[in-house]
Amino acid sequence: MDDYTIFMACLPGFEPLLLAETQELGFDTSALPGGVEFTGGMAEIARANRESRLASRVLVRIGEFRALHLAQLDKRLRKLPWSDWLRADVPVRVEASCTRSRIYHQKAAAQRVERAITDIVGAPLATDGLRVMLRIDDDLATISMDTSGEGLHKRGFKQFTGKAPLRETMAAGFLRQMGYDGSQPVLDPMCGSGTFLLEAAEIAAGLAPGRGRGFAFEQFAGAAKLHPVPPVSRTPELRYFGYDRDQGAIHGARANAERAGLGDWCQFTCQPISALTRPDMSPGLVMVNPPYGGRIGNIGQLYGLYASLGKVLAEQFQGWRVGLVTTETKLAHATGLKLEAGPVIPHGGLKVRLFQSAPL
Repeated sequence: MDDYTIFMACLPGFEPLLLAETQELGFDTSALPGGVEFTGGMAEIARANRESRLASRVLVRIGEFRALHLAQLDKRLRKLPWSDWLRADVPVRVEASCTRSRIYHQKAAAQRVERAITDIVGAPLATDGLRVMLRIDDDLATISMDTSGEGLHKRGFKQFTGKAPLRETMAAGFLRQMGYDGSQPVLDPMCGSGTFLLEAAEIAAGLAPGRGRGFAFEQFAGAAKLHPVPPVSRTPELRYFGYDRDQGAIHGARANAERAGLGDWCQFTCQPISALTRPDMSPGLVMVNPPYGGRIGNIGQLYGLYASLGKVLAEQFQGWRVGLVTTETKLAHATGLKLEAGPVIPHGGLKVRLFQSAPL
């Protein structure tokens, strides 16, 4: 089980960041549209899920062959090593897609996969079972399994999410775009549920993002041979500061930090932008995800907010660098700060970008 193709999916636009991250983790990855690919087995699947901050999902390809009709598909499906992956006591669900192929009936194709699995392994079918995916494209059938289960942005600690949450994978990607390496202080003047700060503090603490949740691969046939990963952490340093004018957000962010074991690393304070002052420490990063028109309220009412934010940062945060997430270039310009736009990243039907500054 060591020579399977593993695909780590990410948000479009994050492929170069994921490539760099996975290579730092020791995987011999190559970039593809939508993610990265490498070869490995169960141990690599486990590490990819537990240790990547940027991947949204990890898939493993368990078979690939040409199939021109259903009988041929059925015959070749039965030669796959289903018992290496699936157990008789763990339910599965099958999804199929067919494009530009002589096999065009998706439901019939999915039924062939279901029959092969139930006949060979004896696994029951269920709508919430392990996800097995068949894709037939130009008569080439590819069979993959979802090894993650829930999306990897769900770290397992954040119960409070606020009005317009930023996904953890997106926050981690933007921190990487800023060159964050765990040594700099990070401040968020509109912290909401604290996502930027929790991601930054976890990186500094050396904590694996997937340490607090389960994964689909833990129910695979080969998972029993995996050894638990010992936790790695460092002595807490109070270098992560979150502010929000909403007292409920501050309570929620503080509770999220405590659940993640980061309460001693982070400080959360209820105050407006106008009260923002620079912490007494060396310059770091100001990371902020302010409201934007397509997300909260009328865009016309937001120019004043962005202008106020820019004024406070320019006056108070000399030497710090700013990373601002928004959909609107005009709103970024309203800060009065010199900001460089990064690539467009899809986010809940919107297209956001990270605008970053040189040291102020």
